[in-house]
Amino acid sequence: MLDPKYFRQALSVLAAGLTKRGITLDQERFRALETARKACQIETEQWQSQRNGLAKQVGIAKARGDNVSDLLQQSAQLAESLTAAELKLTALLTELHTLQASIPNIPDESVPLGRDEHANIEIRQWGELPNFGFMPRDHVDLGVSRQLIDFESAVTLASARFVVLYGPMARLQRALTQFMLDFHSAQHGYTEVYVPNLVNGDSLFGTGQLPNMEEDLFKTHVEPALYLIPTAEVPVTNLARECIFEAAQLPVKYVCHTPCFRSEAGSYGKDTRGMLRQHQFEKVELVQFVAPENSLAAHEALTSHAEAILQALKLPYRVMLLCAGDMGFAASKTYDLEVWLPGQQCYREISSCSMMKDFQARRLKARWRNPATGKPELLHTLNGSGLAVGRTLLAVIENYQTAEGQIRVPDVLLPYMNGITIL
Repeated sequence: MLDPKYFRQALSVLAAGLTKRGITLDQERFRALETARKACQIETEQWQSQRNGLAKQVGIAKARGDNVSDLLQQSAQLAESLTAAELKLTALLTELHTLQASIPNIPDESVPLGRDEHANIEIRQWGELPNFGFMPRDHVDLGVSRQLIDFESAVTLASARFVVLYGPMARLQRALTQFMLDFHSAQHGYTEVYVPNLVNGDSLFGTGQLPNMEEDLFKTHVEPALYLIPTAEVPVTNLARECIFEAAQLPVKYVCHTPCFRSEAGSYGKDTRGMLRQHQFEKVELVQFVAPENSLAAHEALTSHAEAILQALKLPYRVMLLCAGDMGFAASKTYDLEVWLPGQQCYREISSCSMMKDFQARRLKARWRNPATGKPELLHTLNGSGLAVGRTLLAVIENYQTAEGQIRVPDVLLPYMNGITIL
């Protein structure tokens, strides 16, 4: 959530920032609500003052033994007026909070203008595109033909956009997961955490998925409602909720593996073939809490940590700086890593690494104690996939295929494969 001061003191500045995202802020509505809130607050405070003054009069009159029936009647009338004013003020504050919570983060100054992915900027490429000497097949043909990937059974068990993996393919996915966790812990100093796969609405509000993106979530019917996590970002970032970290504790760096669940409500008919866009998928997530002055450097570092996995697996990729209109709701700046898929002859997203600044921290009341002031201040949060395991699996399948339709195991995964070198 953005600083409420924006809405009260710098609405035009906020509107200009949101224009970069292609969003037109209804400034008149905010001004009208703020004017009504101020007037109602003044009225409420006046009623409170009168009530307090009358209460003193009642006390004095009672002490003198005077008849206080008229004063009590006035007090009851004042209480009714005060209650009405308080209810009106609460309604106005709720409406303002709801509107403010629906406004996305302001793009960082370094973020390019643009409305969609066509305006994203390529920052760098890594690795050489494979030259097979034969027509490469995609992961669907390779996996299904060897009875290692099964979409039909998944439809029987659940619905479309699920998958069943068998034997060495299931082990290869597990190997990728374990390799990523081990690598980030040993090489980059992340602390591994295990978290719930169901979270409450407060957690999703804290990271920005609620209220705007509820249609993309799987919601249970228990009360109070719980949601299947769309990403480990949600529970892991919420570990900082209502916490105050000492400066010496920062940066806090967590790595976490979870399944992720998304309804993909806004992607009907998109990427329906294979494992690219699933309702359930695995991800290894990186999350950092840092002091504000270290946020930009931490973003570059976190992105390089995700890149290191692709480099270790020798998978060609490129880094894209997302334009303002293509970023997620809570992000201030995002790099996408796109891995090369020979079966599609194109790059596809495998990780998004985002800097949120204090947007999530304000919703979470996540703070650090600034040694310069001795006071708690909002910290900055960052997250990124390190990596999306399912998409990494299909990238390995397609980049390590042979002319015979087999799949070689990358060298760094061999210690996890119990002697299996080829699928």
